[in-house]
Amino acid sequence: MTTPETPRRGGVLSATDLSQFVGLPEQEAAARLQADGPNELPAARPRGLAAIALDVVREPMILLLVVAGALYLLLGEPEEALLLLGSVFVVIGISLYQTHRTERALDALRDLSSPRALVIRGGVQRRIPGREVVPGDLVVLAEGDRVPADGVVLASISLAVDESLLTGESVPVRKTSWDGATEMGRPGGDDQPFVYSGTLVVRGQGVAEVRATGVRTELGRIGKALQTITPEATPLQRATGTVVRVLATIGLSLCAVIVLVYGLARGEWLAGLLAGITLAMSILPEEFPVVLTVFLALGAWRIAQSQVLTRRVPAIETLGAATVLCVDKTGTLTQNRMAVRALLVDERLYEVDGEEADALPEELHELVEFGILASQGAPFDPMEQALKALGERALAGTEHLHHDWTLVREYPLSPSLLALSHVWRSPSGRDYVIAAKGAPEAIADLCHLGPAQTAALERQVTALADRGLRVLGVAKAYFSPHALPPEQHDFAFQLVGLVGLDDPVRPSVRGALAECYRAGLRVVMITGDYPGTALHVARQVGLRPADQCVTGPELDALDDATLRERIGEVAVFARVVPEQKLRLVNALKANGEVVAMTGDGVNDAPALRAAHIGIAMGARGTDVAREAAALVLLDDDFASIVRAVRLGRRIFDNLQKAMAYLFAVHVPIAGIALVPVLFGWPLLLAPPHVVFLELIIDPACSLVYEAEPEERDVMARPPRAPNAPLFSRRTVTLSVLQGAGVLLALLIVFGVVTARGQGELEARAMTFTTLIVANLALILTNRSWSRTILATLRAPNAVLWWVVSGALALLGLVLYVPWLRELFGFSVLHAPDLAVCLAAGLASIGWFEGLKLALGHRAAAAQGAAQGE
Repeated sequence: MTTPETPRRGGVLSATDLSQFVGLPEQEAAARLQADGPNELPAARPRGLAAIALDVVREPMILLLVVAGALYLLLGEPEEALLLLGSVFVVIGISLYQTHRTERALDALRDLSSPRALVIRGGVQRRIPGREVVPGDLVVLAEGDRVPADGVVLASISLAVDESLLTGESVPVRKTSWDGATEMGRPGGDDQPFVYSGTLVVRGQGVAEVRATGVRTELGRIGKALQTITPEATPLQRATGTVVRVLATIGLSLCAVIVLVYGLARGEWLAGLLAGITLAMSILPEEFPVVLTVFLALGAWRIAQSQVLTRRVPAIETLGAATVLCVDKTGTLTQNRMAVRALLVDERLYEVDGEEADALPEELHELVEFGILASQGAPFDPMEQALKALGERALAGTEHLHHDWTLVREYPLSPSLLALSHVWRSPSGRDYVIAAKGAPEAIADLCHLGPAQTAALERQVTALADRGLRVLGVAKAYFSPHALPPEQHDFAFQLVGLVGLDDPVRPSVRGALAECYRAGLRVVMITGDYPGTALHVARQVGLRPADQCVTGPELDALDDATLRERIGEVAVFARVVPEQKLRLVNALKANGEVVAMTGDGVNDAPALRAAHIGIAMGARGTDVAREAAALVLLDDDFASIVRAVRLGRRIFDNLQKAMAYLFAVHVPIAGIALVPVLFGWPLLLAPPHVVFLELIIDPACSLVYEAEPEERDVMARPPRAPNAPLFSRRTVTLSVLQGAGVLLALLIVFGVVTARGQGELEARAMTFTTLIVANLALILTNRSWSRTILATLRAPNAVLWWVVSGALALLGLVLYVPWLRELFGFSVLHAPDLAVCLAAGLASIGWFEGLKLALGHRAAAAQGAAQGE
């Protein structure tokens, strides 16, 4: 909706016209959202409890439990059968909890990642999630925005939209303002007053009134359903899938062998089948994919708490391997909160004293006046906001502010000319007034300055840039009111002066940068600003080295081989246009670096896509940049990138710990299920015992380790190799050795008890109790491979103690509740028996704790020797 006084001046939107739009009241927008539903296409519905339970029931572990329960019924043992079948519901309950927590994290991420829309409601501009846009909303569109819904254009400046998503035509189409009568048409063709959901604004700006949302849009009608998108498996998922298939094949093969051996040797085929099922259950690695899913989902959620939104899950895997961070200066290293600090006219420099400046010499008024005329009336650009703020303070009450002028045309920035021009007409003036601002060299080009004038201007610009100021040139021109020329160059511009703006660095950057260097991460600044300004900021934040700089023109003069060499030595690139960022990324990748790259503009998208980790600016980035990126920086702060890298390293570390624990714990379980069959001993484990163990293993591997705090040296070691496998030879070897140590302890306990003639029930009870203690010891020792258990106990992990106390409580129940004790085939254990089990279980991992101590002493000695040198 528009107000009656909404101006329509020749089909263009005046820079001051946004204040004339009112839009829907918030209450009306909320009512329409309730009535029409969210502005989104049909997506896959969240899985209900029944669907999740059905998926769990199809798992091989559950099928084995059901088969084992049926066998116990055939053997006339209904208690064991009921226990196994009841355990199915317990396992389903655990899976439901894990799935619920995972999907809750993903829902939170989906809410964050909903495309944003700038709407006018109640006369106030505000950004809202695109899903909250309703029919009747007024949407402000700017270059790089994704159109959130179908609508009619009420006003526009040079508005052009890429509608290839709907039409297949790659050439952008021009948009005009709606005449108030034409009915909504189909996409395609120039000079139409309609915009469509999902299309991309590639030039200009405008205001559109929403007519259709969600499934009622053109995009919805042609059936672009999001639920048809199938995500590709990540490298970790592929590696985990390979391990699962190998172990499952081994488990099922051994199951068949055990059934045959048991049946042929003892003639008890049903019991042999139970023994085979027990072994298969002990080997089957059903936890591996669950652990990976939980870690990646909750990892993305944790990273979002650090103001970094994960749009592509593989980025979480890559974060810990990043070796170079390529960052923009403005808004990332600096606060993107500009203030005018210097004005230069006719070689006279005037210092502006912060926000206190409320008066300027008359000779400076024209410079501020034309700087404002070359800006948007309701600016979002920080430099334009600074100019407007200065003008409102220093030019108030003068003839140099022109709220009643009409904007006739805008000549936008282009890659070949970094300047823009606004053509104005005053109510009483006969000529057009043209105001231009942009990079000083572009303004010099527009003004056709001679070599001497250009050299003098360059000296002035360099002097301002060396003080860390961002420099803009301002020019003016006049033109008779007939057909406007197609290019800015066709006006007879005169140089008005230079504006120097200051953008203070973020307080958190220096510390974050020092942390990067400790972590072996290079940081490269890539900016469109002047070399002097870039080097000044580099010195302020501690970027190394801060005495060398390569400019965009110098970059163009380098061949690829020379660039690869230079990029390893230089950390500051200035006067770089977005198209050159892609070349820088490719040069770094060719040097074997793992590159994280920030960007915010439409032209940054190729570089963001090419980088291993593309990071889009959330506050000032375009929709195109966000869609091309793997991560979105919600607060545009460099320190948030460093926090994300820290979390990425923590996630990978903890995932390795969880997988190492899983390898280790399955070795003694499988061994104690296999050895008695091979040597003709009484069976020590049955399906109920394996189910009991899974009640500890499942939450331990997926929740305990996910919540584990980061290692102290997580940011004091170099990045891991990008091709470093999750299941490295060292990890698997040490895990198998841990498991073998536990298996040895179990066999010793079993042998001693049997030798003492204490009977099968007591041998099983003591062996199983030792296994539980050793299992808990494995959880504790794998919390860190560098610190001992005693050292890690000081690190908080509430989930750990819930699992440990729950395991001990369940063990107490099966040992001392008579019917459970009979069900598990145990005898009563007394204090001396429990002491033996506790000692054996802890001793089983003693060698690994000793190895940690030895390696720690060696590392400390090496560090001391290095410091002594």
